[in-house]
Parts: sequence; structure tokens; C-alpha cells
Amino acid sequence: MKRSDDLLAGLDDIDWAALGHAYGSAGDVPGQLRTVCGPDQEARENAFRSLFNNIFHQGTRYSASPYAVPFLARIAVAGPAGARADALLLLTRLAIDWHDEYDLPLGIDTAAWRAAAVSPEENLRWYEEQIAAETGEERLKNLREGRAYCAAGHPIDAREGALRSYDAVRAQLPVLLELLGDRDSEIRTKTAYLLGWFPEEADVTLLPLLACLDGERDPVCVATVLVAVGLLADHDPDGLLRHHLDHEHPLRRWAAATALARLLVAHPATAPGLPPAERIVAELAAFGARPAPESATAHHAGDLHSYTVSSLLHLMGTTEDPDGILREIVRALPHLKKTGVVPSPLAVRAENLLKALFEPMDTTTAFTELSPGRQRLLKVLAELLTAEDFQPVPFGSDLHERFIRYGLPGTRPALRAYVGLSTEGEDPSAPLPAPWKPLCNH
Repeated sequence: MKRSDDLLAGLDDIDWAALGHAYGSAGDVPGQLRTVCGPDQEARENAFRSLFNNIFHQGTRYSASPYAVPFLARIAVAGPAGARADALLLLTRLAIDWHDEYDLPLGIDTAAWRAAAVSPEENLRWYEEQIAAETGEERLKNLREGRAYCAAGHPIDAREGALRSYDAVRAQLPVLLELLGDRDSEIRTKTAYLLGWFPEEADVTLLPLLACLDGERDPVCVATVLVAVGLLADHDPDGLLRHHLDHEHPLRRWAAATALARLLVAHPATAPGLPPAERIVAELAAFGARPAPESATAHHAGDLHSYTVSSLLHLMGTTEDPDGILREIVRALPHLKKTGVVPSPLAVRAENLLKALFEPMDTTTAFTELSPGRQRLLKVLAELLTAEDFQPVPFGSDLHERFIRYGLPGTRPALRAYVGLSTEGEDPSAPLPAPWKPLCNH
């Protein structure tokens, strides 16, 4: 471990008090970073919790967030043993938030992200135009305060603010790459996971990732590297992914199939050099039909069955039997990892599936008129989804609205009646409870 003054060199050169985080001035960040580099493990853990809460509050990045990145990168490389993995996790979150649900299986679209972000210069021009045209005193006061906040360097557009941190982490990748050879498999794995989210740096990161596979024995690390390669590459490098598709370890086979599925969909011109789509589907289907493994990569928060469902859904357009793939998706649904997150992973996947497989309808289609695969999907969803899954936001999901949009019953008992399941003790004609009722009852 380096001395803390080496890890934090330049820390006091930054005017942290002028920067902001979730709770106002970022003047407390230097002290938290110093504690992270200290000898007290409990104090380090508390300091990390504070950093997560203030410079990455519920996914939001602030003006102070990118300034913390170089110090976190040094800590990840050479900080106290108990702090390095936490530093890598915070760097990942500062870069990409929780992008798994939105950007897998195809990977993060940085070009679209950059195109959508509104620059500080654009925001300043907007404020100045509004101020010049405004006559109301209260509105004018608010506009001037907003302009001053923007001029002080605080992000106004959340996408642009997030990009600042993303690019700050991107600038540290040459330093972080050396962690692929670290003695600690957790550090190697977390580094490989992070690298998979920087497609603009693929020319720099792919070769080190591939080299990391030589002699690597940790199955989770290997799987994480394979998925990262699949997210970054535009072809199968030297047939490496095809090779791992036949490995004896199921997690390696899943990772190779997941990476190949992304290549097949995102870069269809490479299909002649890839295994047949049916072979890739078969491996993903076999994984999806089994219970969740004890060890998993960090993708989809470790819910690899959700990842598998997403990959299979994208592959439906690559084969002559899309209904066959749908049946394999249905087999995977009971194995989705249950979490405390709202909406539940099953509700999210159900929304994805309905959007991909059904057309908006003003009237209800007879169940018997649906394809066998769609019938089976709705029957399994009626068995697995709970009444809470249909509860609208802020406590549930958009599932109710999604079902209604496609001419399908929008409550659990109504869906069960539609597919022919028992509704004993439930009223299929009852309306959905009011969105705030769970809070009132609680």
C-alpha cells in the first residue's frame, strides 16, 4: 500500500467547498477520502457509505463527483486492502449508474448518450434567453439563481452531469488496466466488469482483457471477462468465444453464449464466423432452465436469468423458430432472482416481453387465437406475477398499463381468468387498487 499522502496528492489543491454534492457543499469529501485511506476498517466503511450517499446519491452525479475519481482510482490500485474493491465499485457506479437493465444485452450506447446531453454552454444560453424575455419578478429571480448555479459549474442536465463522471473514469482506464493482473480475484473481476462499459476504449482494453484469460482459474472472473469482450468487440477474437462455448464449466458456457448473442445481434455481418444461432440459443436455454448458480457475474445485479431472457428475446429475430425461443424464455422466468427492488425483475422482464411480442390493441384478443408460445408466456406470467407486481408506480410498475395497452387483462385475477387458471378468493372484475393505498395501509 502507498502512503495516504501519495494516494491523495493534490487533494487540497481542489476547492471542494465550491463544489456540490447531494447535501450541498462538498467540503466534507476530502475528509471522507482521507478516512478511506486510513487504518480503521469500520471508519473506512462508514466513509465509503457517506461518499456513495453524497457524490452518487440514488444514481445522481454532482459537480464534486468527477473530482473524486482520480483519488478513487489510486485507492483501487494501491489503497488499503479493504478499500480497493469498494473504490472500484464506486468508480463503476460513478461511471454508469445502474445501466444493466437498460443497456444489456447490447451494451451501453455512448454516442446516443453524448448526443442527448445538454452542455453547460447550451444551458447558459437558455437561461440568458429566458431572463431577457421574462417580466415576472419571482420567475426572474428563479431564473437568475438557476443561471448562477449553472455558471458555478454545477450540472443542470442529469445526462451531462453523469457524462462528466463517466469521462473522468474513462481517463483513468490506463491506470486501472493493471488491475487485471492483480493477485485478488475480486479486484480482477470488478475491473473486467468496469471495462465492459467503455466501448470507445475497446482498442485499448480488449487485448488486456483477452490476456487476462490466460491462466485465469476463477470462473466468475473468466465469465466476467468473456461478457466484457462480447460487449466491446465487433467480432469473435481468434474464435475465443466459440472455444469457451464448449467449456465444461456452465458459467463459462453461459458467458460465451451471452457474448456471442450480442455479436450476432449487434454485428450481424460477423454471423458467418460465429456458431449457428441455434447453438447459442441452446446454451442460453439450457442455462435459463436451471436454477441460478451459486456464483454469478455482477451483470443484472447477479440475476443472470434476467440477462438470459434479454439475450434470448433479442435472438428471436435470428432464427426460423421464434416461438421455440419464446418457449425457452418462459422456462427461464421462474428462475429470475427475487430482489427488494421495485418493480421486481419479473415485472420488468414481463414489460419487455409484452412490448416485443404484442401489438397495441383496443379490444381483447381471445386467448385461443394467440400462438402457443404467447399462450404459454401469459399462463406462466399469471402463475408467477403477484398482485403487487400490477400495482402502479410509485410502489409497483407500469405492468398494468402495459397489459391494457396490448388488449390484455391488467390485474392478476383478471389475467388468471383469461388464461384459464383458478381465481378462487379473487375477483377478476375488481379494479386495481389506488396507487397510494399500500402507503395508507402501512
